[in-house]
Amino acid sequence: MRCSQCRVAKYCSAKCQKKAWQDHKRECKCLKSCKPRYPPDSVRLLGRVVIKLMEETPSESEKLYSFYDLESNISKLTEDKKEGLRQLAVTFQHFMREEIQDASKLPPSFDIFEGFAKVICNSFTICNAEMQEVGVGLYPSMSLLNHSCDPNCSIVFSGPHLLLRAVRDIEVGEELTICYLDMLMTSEERRKQLRDQYCFDCDCFRCQTQDKDADMLTGDEQVWKGVQESLKKIEELKAHWKWEQVLAMCQSIISSNSERLPDINIYQLKVLDCAMDACINLGLLEEALFYGIRTMEPYRIFFPGSHPVRGVQVMKVGKLQLHQGMFPQAMKNLRLLRKLRPREEMTSPRSSELCLEPQRAPSSITGSSLPQFQVMSWIRIRCPLHRQAWVVASCPPVYPVIHMHTCPQHESY
Repeated sequence: MRCSQCRVAKYCSAKCQKKAWQDHKRECKCLKSCKPRYPPDSVRLLGRVVIKLMEETPSESEKLYSFYDLESNISKLTEDKKEGLRQLAVTFQHFMREEIQDASKLPPSFDIFEGFAKVICNSFTICNAEMQEVGVGLYPSMSLLNHSCDPNCSIVFSGPHLLLRAVRDIEVGEELTICYLDMLMTSEERRKQLRDQYCFDCDCFRCQTQDKDADMLTGDEQVWKGVQESLKKIEELKAHWKWEQVLAMCQSIISSNSERLPDINIYQLKVLDCAMDACINLGLLEEALFYGIRTMEPYRIFFPGSHPVRGVQVMKVGKLQLHQGMFPQAMKNLRLLRKLRPREEMTSPRSSELCLEPQRAPSSITGSSLPQFQVMSWIRIRCPLHRQAWVVASCPPVYPVIHMHTCPQHESY
């Protein structure tokens, strides 16, 4: 649902909208004043920062490290980038004119140009439970974390809250690091983006040795360069939810390159991912599973340890297997998912969206039947053999755990 006044802000429910109104109400007035030419996300984000600073309501994390403490890297920016920031500053002044009539209304010592420089190199992409991008935010204390191309931690989100999770064992005294970028990038791509956005040259072991580049770029170079270009169009179609066109492009690429590009090639892997997402959105779940299974081994290689991106992929494939009645395979992925995800997340009540067709639990099945899980809800599906409706427990945030059902033709699992 959208905000009824500005028609820009979107919410999942009326409750969510009401909770967000305190932060949105002043922004709402600014959005109404500039429609239909709405500003980019970076302008809206800085606008919220300024309003927060004007209201003097710092978050708990800002007591450790505030917006004023963030690095701007202005001295390292090229003239072209500085000109881009100046243009954003002009857009910002136009956007905020309803709230800030002149510079004297800005918070003390606040500089718009410097503010944008801080936003660009310190903002975090906010993702949902399936690691899909849904927004952008500033978390000042988390900006203290340095980058590594082989990180020991990863960022995940619980709603608007940022969580730092270890992806492997960490020695006492070892620095906590995260990867600022998509890990499905070659050394050259990573170094370029780090230089352009964060103003430093990475000389880590992975960048020096290019240790995974050979795997990432395996196959016919001319072919994967063509796929790399095609992905730009596919991503554009995805952004507009044109799933039929996405699937058609992906199918064409996959079928024509089946013998020239292995699935471990990162561009082929991204096409498989896009094909799976398109099939899921179009309800073609059997085909989605076909593509998803092909991604499992590359994800194991490129997202080692308990990386959440791999966990999400395992979860998707497990759910698709469950839907197809492939119960042993689904249980295998569930057990793997339990290893990849912390126990406190396995019992978190925030993933009810994974449950299909919520049902009242039958009296013959109780939570005590599933001693290791907190039973949050139930789903009704059909027995794959006898096509009769039966019920299984759904234990957030993983997909349904098959311990028991009510098909009269079967013994209970």
